[in-house]
Amino acid sequence: MVLIRRFEEKIIEVYGLQDMKSPVHLCIGQEGIAAGVCAHLEREDYILTTHRSHGHCLAKGVDPKELYAEFYGRITGCCRGKGGSMHPAAPTLGIPGTTAIVGGGIPLAVGAALASQMRGDSRVSVAFFGDGASDQGAFHESLNFAALKHLPVLFVCENNYYATNSPLSARQPHPDIYLRAAGYGIPGVSVDGNDVLAVYQAAQEAVHRGRRGDGPTLLECKTYRWKGHVGPDCDWEKGCRPHEELTEWMDRCPIESWRKKLIAWGVADQEWYHQLLEEVDARLDLAIKFARDSAFPASTDLYQHVYYEKNT
Repeated sequence: MVLIRRFEEKIIEVYGLQDMKSPVHLCIGQEGIAAGVCAHLEREDYILTTHRSHGHCLAKGVDPKELYAEFYGRITGCCRGKGGSMHPAAPTLGIPGTTAIVGGGIPLAVGAALASQMRGDSRVSVAFFGDGASDQGAFHESLNFAALKHLPVLFVCENNYYATNSPLSARQPHPDIYLRAAGYGIPGVSVDGNDVLAVYQAAQEAVHRGRRGDGPTLLECKTYRWKGHVGPDCDWEKGCRPHEELTEWMDRCPIESWRKKLIAWGVADQEWYHQLLEEVDARLDLAIKFARDSAFPASTDLYQHVYYEKNT
């Protein structure tokens, strides 16, 4: 969680220099979900995620250097500078690609789970998506098909109560997305997405259920993003959300609450936490330097790695 938080705070620090051209969708405030879910995934397990994908990719094991380089459009990026912030991919880590289409990753995760079932392997697929994606027809179609075929897929809804700037209350008759699972005969679980232990425990059962061949689970994690829909700014300043609402959720910071618990349990102390921050910051500073020092792709690479090229 600290790595994800500081990774994005570093983006805020450098974004004003205007040499990072990619739009960025930050997940600050939501770190407990990616950390709690991905802790149970093996390297070969699949995740399909969204335009707000930095945390998921880092939790799955992508090197920060490759992500920063991708955001700067450099050849050393995970997509050789062609994907930017919204479309990172790392197939060797089980991230075949990310999509900025709202809800677009949900059926892809179902397809990956179907492939796993047909191959007879033990891979689990995870679809990360926001509450806005639960408005899409693909959400319902995917849950229906996954339930029908008992597929090893975990649907993780990061319910931060806003689709861009449209509140959930203006789009849905009730706030509990997990209840929709009942219509498809699969488990639906709601947890505090800012409580990493609650996410971890719920995801553990859901992932094990998938691996056992018992089918999918819908996990709703209620949370809140601190920054605007896109960019490093706070959109409450533009009248998009109440400032008091943001303040209340910031008081429920997933990192701060977990830090206090670790110290109270005697697992860690404040000195350890400061050392952790220093180590993470040093790693990320080097990663940003690596990205900025890397070369841009050559113009001759424009059409490379765009389409599948069969070896002849």
